[in-house]
Amino acid sequence: MSLRITPEDEIRLWSAYREGNKDALGTLAEHYYRTLTRYGLKFGVDRFVVEDCIQNVFLTLWQNRSRISTTGSVKFYLFKSFRHDILHYRDAQQRFSRVDESEWDWSFPDRFNAEAHLIEKESFAATISQLQTQLSALPKREREAVYLRYYENLEVHEIAEIMGVNRQSVSNFLQKALGRIRSRWMSTLAALLVFY
Repeated sequence: MSLRITPEDEIRLWSAYREGNKDALGTLAEHYYRTLTRYGLKFGVDRFVVEDCIQNVFLTLWQNRSRISTTGSVKFYLFKSFRHDILHYRDAQQRFSRVDESEWDWSFPDRFNAEAHLIEKESFAATISQLQTQLSALPKREREAVYLRYYENLEVHEIAEIMGVNRQSVSNFLQKALGRIRSRWMSTLAALLVFY
């Protein structure tokens, strides 16, 4: 389970790390390990690769601490660096056959599965299943934008930098994704109403 630290704590830890405090960087690594692992696994690479990339991000940060600048968002900085490492690894390993990001794993984290088992109403489990199906059907860029915005709570400008696109593109991805989900959801609901 990740540590509970505030954004202000993160900035203080980042500053301490830049001044040579290895424990501060270790605390950040421990805090973000599970979050980065979940994100990395969505790129269709092996868990060992994800873990290597996480280690590489923090090792690089430590080795370059004297050259690393301040940041307004540690999470944004880590996600951007980590995504770059994952894509670099994937491209290097599959130079001649690029992996389609449509292979993203859109299963919900353990806590959602646990809640589904605790809640006795079958309708909740059916709703979760329907939502997963609809997320899986989205184009790859829209899926990634939705994940970063609504699961990781990143801002549009941060997502734009992480994905290497402009802010308008991210807004378009999100708008189209939500429109598709809403449209499919309404079609499903209409079909159910006709059935009943």
